[in-house]
Amino acid sequence: MSRMLIFGLGYSAGRLGERLAGEGWHVTGTTRDGRDGTVRFDDREAVLAEIAAATHILSSVPPVAESDPVLVNYGSVLARRRAWLGYLSSTGVYGDADGAWIDETAATGGGRRAARAQADADWLAIGTRVFRLPGIYGPGRSPLDRVRAGEAHRVDVAGQVFSRVHVDDIVAGVIAGFDGPAGAYNLADDLPCSPNDVVTFGARLIGCTPPPLVSLADLSPMARGFYAENRRVANGKAKRVLGWTPRWPDYRLGLRALSAMTRPSPVSAAPPAANVDQR
Repeated sequence: MSRMLIFGLGYSAGRLGERLAGEGWHVTGTTRDGRDGTVRFDDREAVLAEIAAATHILSSVPPVAESDPVLVNYGSVLARRRAWLGYLSSTGVYGDADGAWIDETAATGGGRRAARAQADADWLAIGTRVFRLPGIYGPGRSPLDRVRAGEAHRVDVAGQVFSRVHVDDIVAGVIAGFDGPAGAYNLADDLPCSPNDVVTFGARLIGCTPPPLVSLADLSPMARGFYAENRRVANGKAKRVLGWTPRWPDYRLGLRALSAMTRPSPVSAAPPAANVDQR
């Protein structure tokens, strides 16, 4: 049986774990508190046992206090294992590109995420498939949800461009990476664009008025830092080397699919079949 050990069961890694478990994999995750049957990250004996048993190991844990906790605590063991290694990184490692297209040959470490860039490089150094991710959206975490909650905004910044990716395309990319060589891969959709366009489309899709434009000065320092970087992320390497193709190549397709998931189904006049569990 294939066995996946996931360090950090966050949104994307948790989605991957659910997919693999549904396909018959044995999936184990680590958390800080060992909740829901996971292994406590600081239970070294238990974690080492899972590392030894795993055929595939993925980390989605971001740096903490300028260092990667997985590599600090278990890096030497992981480097000696012959298991498949994967790491969910960020396209933030590239820094600002002034709106230009960037691919995996671009320099890293010059942006505001120096610790992430260092972790990215350290994982690559031990033979890992490093998946660099832009803005992530999907069920329960999308512009549609933010618009409904009154938390969406449009920022009055001319020429700002970002890339994004649907969470299930991340899952598909990681799985495609099971048979691919070690190295860095950008997993992004095919249509980088202004985040304002995404919010406007999402609002109109669910019948809401797009939120008004706000000034950059109205944002928190953390949010302003996000808008200090501007880039278009190229995904050609993942397509060529891994054979990966995003199911949702642009945000319009992805948001329409999410909208359909939450739209009430029409009421049928026919009675339910007798052999269908209606719970």
